[in-house]
Amino acid sequence: MTSKQRVLRTFLRQETDRPPVNYFSNAGIDRRLKAHYGLAPEDTGGLLQKIGVDFRSVNPHYTGPKLHADSPERGVFADEWGVHRRWIEHPTGGYWDYCDFPLADADVETVRNWALPSPDHFDYSQIAAACENQRDHALVIGHGGIGDNINSTGLTRTMEQVLVDLALDIDAGLYYMDRRNEIWLEVMRRAFEAAKGKVDILWMGEDLGTQIAPLISLDLYRKHLRPRHQPFIDLAKKHNARVMFHTCGSSSWVYNDFIEMGVDGVDTLQPEAANMAPAYLKKTFGPKLVLHGCISTAGPVAYGTAEDTRRYCREMLEILAPGGGYCYSPTHCLQDNSPAENVAAMYETVADWKNN
Repeated sequence: MTSKQRVLRTFLRQETDRPPVNYFSNAGIDRRLKAHYGLAPEDTGGLLQKIGVDFRSVNPHYTGPKLHADSPERGVFADEWGVHRRWIEHPTGGYWDYCDFPLADADVETVRNWALPSPDHFDYSQIAAACENQRDHALVIGHGGIGDNINSTGLTRTMEQVLVDLALDIDAGLYYMDRRNEIWLEVMRRAFEAAKGKVDILWMGEDLGTQIAPLISLDLYRKHLRPRHQPFIDLAKKHNARVMFHTCGSSSWVYNDFIEMGVDGVDTLQPEAANMAPAYLKKTFGPKLVLHGCISTAGPVAYGTAEDTRRYCREMLEILAPGGGYCYSPTHCLQDNSPAENVAAMYETVADWKNN
């Protein structure tokens, strides 16, 4: 069974030889995991093959001009959206910390004049070849930031202000969301066209939960976010692609709306969060949604032993794998504090798993 066959059958909720496998990581653990397997730091393809990953990204990349100035004297760097980041070291690695929030107090006119990337400045020329080279894998365009409004707007406007924007219908924040969505929708449209029908999955996202509760109300979701998500889903369906929707935290409260909208699968499935217990998700939503994730990056993979990790991963597989419809993946990027031996044990466990 090829990776593509394994994933597509899973989306039909048919059992396969083993659940499809995915991988997300921070740079530190990625580097150490490659060293664990004797791979060069740049050999990402070799790592994906070694641990049995069934998905491959064929995204276009931004190749346009520098739109926003860095502040190297402060260690702050700006991307094409004007998001400001600085690198923070910690004992097991480091991370990019968001800072400055240049649109925190912006009005509509400021947002209108804020430089954002053009769809013309993404490179679509390599997509057809990437699809052909990876044709035996499930091919994905997009990522968790596609269609995302709360986090992505919060990176320039602050999270607090975005929640106020949604609650009080603040024009500046809502206008920024619309500008950003318009750009990404066109980028995804061109990517689908460049792929000529070979893309299997559109990946999109919106973080909708805290660890203990929804981040916003269902009414607010339906008022502001559902109408902004639907065009991405409709685009994928036009190109016969499935939709995987990334949500963090306690987010099962919105899954019935997702089903109505045409979403096919949900990620990340944080098992520690409220109303996200794996058995509950499998019983309640498994018949209609592919479940992707549930291998906690805050549990035994990070804090236990290799044997703890194997035991935990087997428990997740016993709950989620029967009957199909489950993709095995970390809930988020594997963190720098995770021992390479534990991450290897995580992937060895699913490699040894056989569906009955």
